Amino acid sequence: QVQLVESGGGLVQAGGSLRLSCAASGMIFSIYAMGWYRQAPGKQRELVAAITRGGSTNYTDSVKGRFTISRDNAKKMVYLQMNSLKPEDTGVYYCNAAYQYAAVRSDYWGQGTQVTVSS
Repeated sequence: QVQLVESGGGLVQAGGSLRLSCAASGMIFSIYAMGWYRQAPGKQRELVAAITRGGSTNYTDSVKGRFTISRDNAKKMVYLQMNSLKPEDTGVYYCNAAYQYAAVRSDYWGQGTQVTVSS
């Protein structure tokens, strides 16, 4: 059974930093693309950062230069280093694992971790 467990959220002042971690189990971690999504109150869930199984990364424009996604395949972990946090970064952050083969896509989600940035 696939499980994704996030940790590292919390309350931080604007300009501060947090590091989110996501521990994966029950899956061949190295074949999955991994991503961090966030959902702010009253808004749709959005992709924040993603990393392919080959290590290529992409970020939403609002976090470029401030956030860094990384993965450790040996530990089955994915991280999101968040620096220079802004109040608009507030939301629930979810870890996602995605694998696609031909027309079949598998998606798994963690339970989320709250990030609150105060001004």
